[in-house]
Amino acid sequence: MKTYKKKDSKRGKGIASLLVLLAVVAGLYYTALMGLGDEGSGSMSDVKLGLDLAGGVSITYQTVDENPSDRDMEDTIYKLQLRVAGYSNEAEVYQEGSDRINVDIPGVSDANAILEELGQPGTLSFRDPEGNVVLTGDDVENAQPASAKNQLTGATEYHVALQLTEEGSQKFAEVTEKNVGKEISIVYDGQTVRTPTVREKITGGNCSIDGMASYEDANQLASTIRIGSLPLELKEIRSNVVGAKLGQDAISTSLKAGLIGFILVAVLMIVLYWIPGVAAAIALAFYVALVIVFLSAFDITLTLPGIAGIILSIGMAVDANVIIFARIREELAAGRTVKSAIKEGFSKALSAIVDGNVTTLIAAAVLLWRGSGTVKGFAQTLALGIVLSMFTALVITRLALNGLYNMGFQSEKLYGKAKAPARIDFVKRKYICIVCSLAVIVAGFVFMGIYAAGDQGSILNYSLEFKGGTSTNVTFNEDLSMESIHSDVIPLVEEVTGDANVETQKVTGTNEVIIKTRTLSVEERESLNNKLAESYGVDKENIQADSISATVSSEMKQDAIIAVVVATIFMLIYIWFRFKDIRFATSAVLALVHDVLVVLAFYAIVKWSVGNTFIACMLTIVGYSINATIVIFDRIRENLKAMGTKAELSQVVNVSINQTLSRSIYTSLTTFIMVFVLFLMGVSSIREFALPLMVGIICGAYSSVFLTGPIWYLMKVKRGSSQAAKKD
Repeated sequence: MKTYKKKDSKRGKGIASLLVLLAVVAGLYYTALMGLGDEGSGSMSDVKLGLDLAGGVSITYQTVDENPSDRDMEDTIYKLQLRVAGYSNEAEVYQEGSDRINVDIPGVSDANAILEELGQPGTLSFRDPEGNVVLTGDDVENAQPASAKNQLTGATEYHVALQLTEEGSQKFAEVTEKNVGKEISIVYDGQTVRTPTVREKITGGNCSIDGMASYEDANQLASTIRIGSLPLELKEIRSNVVGAKLGQDAISTSLKAGLIGFILVAVLMIVLYWIPGVAAAIALAFYVALVIVFLSAFDITLTLPGIAGIILSIGMAVDANVIIFARIREELAAGRTVKSAIKEGFSKALSAIVDGNVTTLIAAAVLLWRGSGTVKGFAQTLALGIVLSMFTALVITRLALNGLYNMGFQSEKLYGKAKAPARIDFVKRKYICIVCSLAVIVAGFVFMGIYAAGDQGSILNYSLEFKGGTSTNVTFNEDLSMESIHSDVIPLVEEVTGDANVETQKVTGTNEVIIKTRTLSVEERESLNNKLAESYGVDKENIQADSISATVSSEMKQDAIIAVVVATIFMLIYIWFRFKDIRFATSAVLALVHDVLVVLAFYAIVKWSVGNTFIACMLTIVGYSINATIVIFDRIRENLKAMGTKAELSQVVNVSINQTLSRSIYTSLTTFIMVFVLFLMGVSSIREFALPLMVGIICGAYSSVFLTGPIWYLMKVKRGSSQAAKKD
């Protein structure tokens, strides 16, 4: 009787805990989705969507000076980029023609309020240690980046050469005399950008600000200083609320694709892992709802690159579950009971999950700190997704699995046992794999060279975000809907120009539509004009074309590169610290470089468009690949202890890779499914991102399985041989 009561009690607790968990999931979805209606107020309705998903405000300025210099235009664009970042990290600022600047800000609709703040001269001040303003932007004549060789070390050092006005020189001489050995703060728009130390009294109006990390760092500070004293004035000539770049159909299609992909992944997890798969499906459903709620809570602007971060974090959430379930099956195969196997499975999977997620979180944190624009938007959603995916995998999955177990699902048959791992000799095939990878990478560089020597003169097929392009303003005879523009006008433009990345904006309250394409030749412009006149009866006089600059500025590219380099260094340090072996970190970084170069080769070989999502795609691949590598390294570390010093090193590597092979396949498969559905159902801009990402997923799985372990083995053996040679 007592046994039955105890079982009934456990079953009751299991049912109760599972019902509570499902109720929480339902509550989260109610909170997240109740705002789908026109008058809804749920979290989803509060999520900010970027310009590509929901539209925003577009403002066009013209310089008062009829012939502004290129330097003044560059500095003004940079100033506006700093200002609009306060509205959204996804804001775009770019040059149109020789004297106009366009500003596109997503997620806002009040153009008048924005116009009151933008276009005004930035405020620059130099402040003493007590915070008193001692110089202003009007006291600065010029600021330029410079470099010089250190006479003692021979190293190149970078600084900013500052030239002050006559009045500014007198002020600065007095200030520096009083503050020798103290710091003078350089403040732009309320933000301290530098705090150089005064070494001596400075007279003559010329001084230098040293300590710059690179020429780019010096150039950025010089630009900020010049901005504060910039005489270039702007006048607003056009402002309007623009429609989404992707269109409502594209958003709807992407949501459907995401739902279908999620269902397929959930079904696959159940088919592969049975009862644990059910727990994973519940946890993933919990995760998706939680992401929506937190996107609203943290006021994050969601864009296409942001969706990429969420996709990656979903893949990592699945990966954590796969690692746990694989461990549970191994414990069952070792003879443990189901209850004990569940406990040990979570315990033994913890280190791999934490290390993999923390490593990727480090990358996200660096990208958030140093990145800008698209990079920062990607980093925000990725960081949020990683934290939430770890919580759902380690907490929600465990609660669901224990609840199902207590309900009576306790048979080993419902959990499965690990089969004997394969006996593939990965170490033996190391040189073949390395040569194949090098061949693909070299082929990519060859195609880049061929492409650079061609008509375009560029190593890659850059879209208008990177190279700039042509903005065609068309005034139609009737007010076209956004649906009509996306279904009829864009295909017509793509047919004439051969550009698969056409962007459109509709000027609210008018019949005017702005069409952005790659740079068009005179013949192509004329052909487009004729086609528009023929198809829509548009008067050619109402068609105006101008050149536009790239929206991905040199600063954004520079920030992205620096962020990736710094993130890689921090990841290397973390892996080194956790695994107590620099060779683990080195081989992981080499795998990252391999994956990036292979995907870059793909872009070059198939001439795939390199657009605004290119940076996000590369970052997604880096984050995904490092996580897969950590899992294998964690198993190698464990087997080095378990198998003892007498075991052959090659055997340890092969056993470790084979033990984690099913995890590598299943995780890659589930993530691939999510992206593949997006590729099948998405519009051209979605496909532009999805296809190289699929290549990256396959490449990341390949490098983790076939390269990282064998490369670590080669470095380990080489060091051992070197030490033996020294002893001899």
